[in-house]
Amino acid sequence: MTARMGPDELRDWLHLLSCVSRGAARRLLARHGSPGAVLQAGRAGWGSLLSPDDATRLAHGPDHLDRLVRRTEDWLGGGERRSILLLGAPDYPLPLLHTADPPLMLYLDGRRELLAERCVAVVGSRRPSPQGDENARDFAAGLGEAGFCIVSGLAQGIDGAAHEAALNTRGSTIAVLGTGPDQVYPLDHADLARHVARRGLLVSEYFVGTPPMAPNFPQRNRIIAGLSEGCLVVEAAMKSGSLITARQASEAGREVFAVPGPIHAPQSKGCHHLLKQGACLVQELDDLLQELPAGGLPRTAALDLGEALDNGLGEDAAASKEENEDIGNDHPLLRAIGGDTVSLEQLSQRCGWAQDELNATLLDLELDGRVARLPGARFQRRRAT
Repeated sequence: MTARMGPDELRDWLHLLSCVSRGAARRLLARHGSPGAVLQAGRAGWGSLLSPDDATRLAHGPDHLDRLVRRTEDWLGGGERRSILLLGAPDYPLPLLHTADPPLMLYLDGRRELLAERCVAVVGSRRPSPQGDENARDFAAGLGEAGFCIVSGLAQGIDGAAHEAALNTRGSTIAVLGTGPDQVYPLDHADLARHVARRGLLVSEYFVGTPPMAPNFPQRNRIIAGLSEGCLVVEAAMKSGSLITARQASEAGREVFAVPGPIHAPQSKGCHHLLKQGACLVQELDDLLQELPAGGLPRTAALDLGEALDNGLGEDAAASKEENEDIGNDHPLLRAIGGDTVSLEQLSQRCGWAQDELNATLLDLELDGRVARLPGARFQRRRAT
């Protein structure tokens, strides 16, 4: 599981991950040990671990596999600090491993060693107030000088301010992308992305060439939360990706922090909601430093892939806890989802809603923590709390 895997191993990983979901790939790897062994096992070896459609896709392979392999090799060859991190690598971050859905493969561009540092997520509104922008910079710079690496999502607003402020501190910064590692979104953060690659670290779980797609951004937020010992929300509206990150951090056992603001400001309502739910109120840097775990979380351990799969809870374990629980809510979309994992098309057929209305309502339910968005644009209800 080195940074520079052989061409056959790279091809096998890309073949597997481009055909099945992370959960299915995790089950196959747990049984067979490596992508190459999975592919050699064939349909007989996959058994009930895959649906017939997934088995057909995996058996045939994606039509674009050759192009994807070339793109990935070209990207890896484009910089000496570009690499791939696989689940089971010696430097795979333990905090991320011990979350509900640890990524199987991450593309890295920059200082890979930052994954072993103590990390704090700083997230918030894409359209912050001037005070919010200043707060993000002050807290990110203070945490960075205290030795923490600042993790965020390279988005407009609070994310960008936090990255910029942390870049020149001793802690530096990690940007987790919602695109492929060769893409930048938003485009006006292209210079910032180059600076992060030089002095910090860019991280993506998406294939080289993957453009910005709306479902990928909530998904990447679990990596921001999983890498971090705590999550600071500086400003956030009620319907905000930052609240998804905060929820994922809480579910992973991390401390959630929120900065209060004016009671009538839309950017403060999400933070005030978090404070009502028990987040730590932050007014100054010491409020953060006193609450973060003493000594930090263990960052790395020497595990092989099998041990890593055993240690990672995995999305299937999280789903199994919810499988037989009553939703306790009569929302028509929740009834339509039922106990299944469903695609957007299946859900549209069940409820008869137009897709734009369906997407908007699903986002509301996701932000409320009642629906989980899974790989492949599939949806599952969450456990009632």
